[in-house]
Amino acid sequence: MTRKAFYSFHYELDAWRAAQVRNMGVVDGNAPVKDNKWEEVKKGGDKAIKEWIDNQLKGRSVTIVLIGAKTAGRKWIIYEIEQSWNKGKGVLGIHIHNLHDSDGNSCSKGSNPFVGLSLGNKSLSDIVKTHNPPYSDSRNVYSHIKKNLETWVEDAIDIRSDYS
Repeated sequence: MTRKAFYSFHYELDAWRAAQVRNMGVVDGNAPVKDNKWEEVKKGGDKAIKEWIDNQLKGRSVTIVLIGAKTAGRKWIIYEIEQSWNKGKGVLGIHIHNLHDSDGNSCSKGSNPFVGLSLGNKSLSDIVKTHNPPYSDSRNVYSHIKKNLETWVEDAIDIRSDYS
């Protein structure tokens, strides 16, 4: 069964890396937003951004947070994680720092974006799994993610069902 995913990532820094994961075809992802559409949404302020995110989450069974150097702590990443969890979706993180960008560069490993978010008295970082491909070569990282993504998605959905 192909799952439908919402991808959460730092657009400015990681759009190229995120596109690599989205285009793997392992899960059905939300369509990438065009720069001019995103600018239009942002002009509507926080309310418009929240509405856009909420609409993007509809019909998705999992949120995949693609973790780059500066993903953790971003206002809209936090909102996407919280909304995903609260709406009963599976949530997982994948470190993408060793995937190359359009210039062939990797970036530093980012912090876990689930640290500091809580579910009652338990940290979401103790519940949600993050995956860090054990390679530094971009091609190996890509292959590792592609090989394991479907399993990671199913695991995230199973974990979330334990908290329903």
